[in-house]
Amino acid sequence: MYQIQHPAHTLLEELDGFSVEIDEAKERADIILHRPPFNIIAMPQRDQLRLVFEALDANPAVRVIVLRAIGEHFSSGGDIKGFLEASPEHVSRLAWNIAAPARCSKPVVVANRGYCFGVGFEISLACDFRIVSETCRYALPEQKLGQIPGSGGSARLQKMVGITRTKDVVMRSRRVPGKQAYEWGIATECVPDAELEQATDALVEELRAFSPIAQRTAKKLLNDTEDSTLSIAIELEGHCYSRLRSSNDFREGVEAFHGKRKADFKGD
Repeated sequence: MYQIQHPAHTLLEELDGFSVEIDEAKERADIILHRPPFNIIAMPQRDQLRLVFEALDANPAVRVIVLRAIGEHFSSGGDIKGFLEASPEHVSRLAWNIAAPARCSKPVVVANRGYCFGVGFEISLACDFRIVSETCRYALPEQKLGQIPGSGGSARLQKMVGITRTKDVVMRSRRVPGKQAYEWGIATECVPDAELEQATDALVEELRAFSPIAQRTAKKLLNDTEDSTLSIAIELEGHCYSRLRSSNDFREGVEAFHGKRKADFKGD
């Protein structure tokens, strides 16, 4: 069994509410929420999830990370009582922990079905690709508690769908069905519930076929330029393109194209 190595490994000796599976043959790691029936994400779990993403990011055997859940619901959200018990310092780290999928240099795919509320929605928004089942319901219900989203939910959602739709979701605690989430541009793909795993597997295999260094570069560039002006984004894109020109993967891609064969990318 794979042993996660990280300076804070003692926090990972007993995972709280989730497990990690690594399939080296498929270059894939799965982070699996498992606290039935609603996969509530507890406070200690948030710290552990961040550390696991960091450890998997450093693992050369992993190309793609999948975040998924056991059961009919991805997650109904956080441990409500835990918010009152947590220290202000701990609460201030919530958004940093949940942003771990976005900081991870590797592609992160999340599979959402059923309830995907609160922090469940927020960590999904931090992933690169959201594959949703038709049963999926996204929501940020914090207004019902006299609160607002605290882990990046309203900020990320507004970037994706604009202020009008974000106010509708946040200020009314409105649930967004999977199909509508796809139409709004939140979800990458919406599939029948029985096809969620198949669609996730297919995307992982598709991503594995690309150059790891090109994918890391594309993810960082897109994340870094999301808030920049067009001229700055174009400038940074040019620098990234220039650096990739000297990579072995780019040479392999060009040679494979001319040789009419499948490229064998190594990630350098």
